[in-house]
Amino acid sequence: MAFDGIVTRAVSHELNQELSSGRITKIYQPTDTELILTIRQNGQNKQLLISIHPNYARVHLTDEKFNNPKEPPMYCMVLRKHLGAGFIESIEQVELERIIHITVRSKDEIGDEKKKKLIIEIMGKHSNVILIDPERNMILDSFKHISSLQNRHRSILPGQTYVAPPEQGKLNPLDLDSNAFVRKLDFNQGRMDRQILNLLMGLSPAVSKALEEKTYLGRNEQYEQIFNDFKTNLEDHEYQPFILNGPKDDFHVLDLIGSSKFKTYFERTSDMLNEFYKGKAERDRVKGMTHDLMRFIKNERDKNERKIKKHEKTLKKAEKADDYQKKGELLTAHMHMVKPGDESVTVVDYYDPEQNEMTIELNPNKTPSQNAQHYFKNYQKLKKSKEIVLVEIEKAKEEIDYFSRLIQQLEQAREEDIEDIREELQEQGYLKRKSSSKKKKKKMLQPDYYHANDGTDIVVGRNNKQNEYVTNRLANKNDLWLHTKDIPGSHVIIRSNDPSEETIMEAANIAAFYSKAKLSSSVPVDYTLVKHVKKPNGAKPGYVIYDNQQTIYVTPDEQFVKQLKKD
Repeated sequence: MAFDGIVTRAVSHELNQELSSGRITKIYQPTDTELILTIRQNGQNKQLLISIHPNYARVHLTDEKFNNPKEPPMYCMVLRKHLGAGFIESIEQVELERIIHITVRSKDEIGDEKKKKLIIEIMGKHSNVILIDPERNMILDSFKHISSLQNRHRSILPGQTYVAPPEQGKLNPLDLDSNAFVRKLDFNQGRMDRQILNLLMGLSPAVSKALEEKTYLGRNEQYEQIFNDFKTNLEDHEYQPFILNGPKDDFHVLDLIGSSKFKTYFERTSDMLNEFYKGKAERDRVKGMTHDLMRFIKNERDKNERKIKKHEKTLKKAEKADDYQKKGELLTAHMHMVKPGDESVTVVDYYDPEQNEMTIELNPNKTPSQNAQHYFKNYQKLKKSKEIVLVEIEKAKEEIDYFSRLIQQLEQAREEDIEDIREELQEQGYLKRKSSSKKKKKKMLQPDYYHANDGTDIVVGRNNKQNEYVTNRLANKNDLWLHTKDIPGSHVIIRSNDPSEETIMEAANIAAFYSKAKLSSSVPVDYTLVKHVKKPNGAKPGYVIYDNQQTIYVTPDEQFVKQLKKD
């Protein structure tokens, strides 16, 4: 992913055109790595996303919706204090580095106009967003606080003087001419792409490699021409934002890398970045939000699997119950043969004519009657334990099934689903509720809606709460209900009492996609009328039994499912 200095130049140029003189109306911090600034410019609201995610650090305009925390974090509050209602004067890149300065003019507490500067440093895991007072060059606050113990070159703490990141000793290609560029290269040394990368600031390895490959024979005049064309594109802001689809997706704003056959072009750099990062960042964000839940649920599932193994060992012991009963009965029948102090007795085995005799061990300190009772007690104990263990094994299997369904739901969850799952675990007593004096407002359940190609509505529950809602409350008794056969997945409803075969296949594809088997082929999907679907008394949320079903086989197709999604 090449968010290099060239992409930064394209973004900052675009933002400067679209946001300059705009007024900051809202500031949110939806996660611990993202900021959202809403800017009113020329009668339109525009959202600026700034991310310092270690893998997806970036800045661009976005139309993505974010769930904001109920209480804004401290850094968000500081930004609101200093930048809220302020006007953007300029957005500038530093040299060709991945650093952008946003200058904002706002008023302080007594109404005096002051300028503040928001410095965005896109540097992978070292990315940061720093608010400074430019008059004093003093840090007011930053997304990440870095002490001098963590970074000897500079500390990033409120009250400290702002120091820029150390220079890498590279040259700005905008300050070079083609002759000077060629003179800096050592043609005898080879590895020209590596030399270009180490020489010029703002380049990613993919771009430096592409520049080398465009020279064909590698002559001086060819390098001069390639450099001139490259520099002209930067000076004139001639960009062609694209996403390169392949084994490893990539993007850039200069049409240098990859074949055009695998490229998707965009009008704006922000559109390209928004499309490229949207799914990746959301999945990573959700993964972070579900980490504690996923770990807890997997631990609970593993605990039940260990419980079954333990119970199976008990069952194996319980297989000896009949043997204890047999010994007790034989000992009772031959009690007259036992003498005080005997440690064993050999008796006639009436139950096994072939073997004829059996030797029974005795406790010499007990009477013959007490020894017989000992065997009968062990028999009763093992018999009872077998009955209890079989029930416990069945319970553990139900728990494993329940937690497996929750794991599948978390793996495909969106941000809005996580709270539903957490709330369900609290209701079931697996998690403790957080004490709160405020009465929680009941949240509306929002399942996914799809349109079949013939216009029929298809509804999908993404978690247990939504599954129960679409099946038990939203659906009519003659609607068609679908679910993957013996595979954790979503409840899917076709809102029709007589859907076409094509619509059933489309709904089955959706059901397979929203299941544990979404990456498999030939997935079995059962379908039946809603009136044949029942939830047993005391069953876990989302669990149902059904009959009168038919089964079809489909191969999930993500692109096809997306096409059916209802806006």
